[in-house]
Parts: sequence; C-alpha cells; structure tokens
Amino acid sequence: MQRKDAPGSGVGGLVDELYATPPSAFVSRREELVAQAKADGRVEDARLIHAARRPTLAAWAANLLLRSQPAESQRFLELGRALREAYRTLDADGIKQLSDQRSSIVSALSRQAAALAREAGHRLSDAAQQDVASTLRAVLADQDAADRWAAGRLEMALTPPTDFPSGIAAPADVGKKPVREPTAQRSSRTGARDELAERRRQRQKQLAQARKAAAVADQRLRRPRAELADADASLQQARDRHDQARQQVTAAEDQLRKAREELHRAQHEQQKAEQRREVAADTVTRAERAVQEAVQEVERLTDPVR
Repeated sequence: MQRKDAPGSGVGGLVDELYATPPSAFVSRREELVAQAKADGRVEDARLIHAARRPTLAAWAANLLLRSQPAESQRFLELGRALREAYRTLDADGIKQLSDQRSSIVSALSRQAAALAREAGHRLSDAAQQDVASTLRAVLADQDAADRWAAGRLEMALTPPTDFPSGIAAPADVGKKPVREPTAQRSSRTGARDELAERRRQRQKQLAQARKAAAVADQRLRRPRAELADADASLQQARDRHDQARQQVTAAEDQLRKAREELHRAQHEQQKAEQRREVAADTVTRAERAVQEAVQEVERLTDPVR
C-alpha cells in the first residue's frame, strides 16, 4: 500500500490538503490551488489538482477519521489484514465472535468520524453515517478498499463487495459411503490431509492473533467512546445554554425596542411641552408689560403735582 505522493510534498501534498477540506469549500480551494500552480508555471501540477473531484460528506468524514486518528486507523487496517487472512478457514463460532467485535469497532469508529465532522462544522445525516460505516466495513473486507481509504483521498463512500463468510460449508462427500482406495492413493490423500491440517493450525494461529488484535482495538476504543459521550453531553449543554441565551437576547431586544418607542414618545411630548412653555412664557411677558404700563398710568393720574 503506497501513495503516489508523500503527504505534504509537492502536488501530492496539495491534493492531500484538498481532501482534508470540507466539501462545501472544496471547489473554491481547488481553483485557488490551480490558479497558483498556473501562475508558477506548474502546468502539469495544475492539471493534476484540477482532476481532483469533490468528495461526498461521508467520504470526507472517512478521510478526516484517517488523518485525525492515524494510530487507530493503522490498527484498524492491520485488523482488516488479519481478519481477511483468518476468515478463509474459520469455524462458525469464530466467525460469530469476530463479527460481533467487528461490528462494535466499526460502529465506534463511525461515531468518532461523525463527531470529528461535527467539530469541523458539518453534521452528518443518518444516511451519511451509514455510508461511513459501509466504507469501514469495506476496508475490513477488501484489500483494494483498504488501500483506497489508506490513501486518504476517497471521493465516494465504499461498499463491501462481499462480506466475510457467515459459516463453513460441509464437505460435499459428508454422509456418503466410504469407498476403498488403493494404497498409493490413500497415502497421497493422507499427505494432503496432513498438509490441510497444518494449514488449519496456521489459520487457527492467525485467528488467535486476529482475535487478540480485535480485543486490543476494542479496548483502545473505550476511551474515545467515553470522550465522545462526554463531548455529546457537553454539546447538548452548550446547545441548551445557547437556546437560553437566545431567548434572553430576544427578550432584551424586545425590551429595547419598547424602550426606544417610549423614548421616542417622551421626546415628542417634551418637544410639545417646550413649545407650549414658549407660548406661555411669551404670553406672561406681554401680560407683565401691560400690567406695568397700567401701573405707570395710574401713578401718573394720581400724582397731586400734576
């Protein structure tokens, strides 16, 4: 499993950056990189960058999980390799046990991818989360799917071509009456059975290793699961506080609107009162002048000298 370009180097690093960009900003960022490459005279780089296709939200979330959790992703890839190898000769009980572990790990990683997407500002729908889970199941079941996810440039969600077998078929000759074989033929068949037994022992060893890897992966996922639960609880609390704050803001805005209306009415009444006062003051001034003139006239008329 090798990538065409090392992460962070040359045009490969630019394409990696694109697939780490949320789908809503993918096209605009791609065109910026294309224009920059053309301006620098890197025509071939511009062509390669422009060939990148915007991923679906589920594919981007799967890419985001790979880049954000490299250690967990590597263990998941190793688990897939072990499971694909071990599942060729598993017994029914072993298949059921590993299937249960596989479902638990895929479910936990799918929720983790959804949490990472939500932290990046993009909530995954139920359908998108199912597409992420389908991609992770494909990574476990198919080497080509594993290589594509490990490259970190998924454009679409992956679908498992076939799931792991659900049981082991019985040999076709079970229940038939045994037929006497020649000695040489029996010897050859005995050697074949010994070789088959050895292969089965090797498969059982690989099965034990796969079970151990699955158990370790499940153990390592406990902390991320707890952190995810805490993050969900914190998010719900933050949403509740946000709703309360929004209600308070709405109430305050309503009070402010009413206060402004009241202020406008008070200013209008104040202007009318000031106008009435001016009129009244002018009336008083004229009346006082008339009184003064009348007093002066009285004094003049009652003066004995005159």
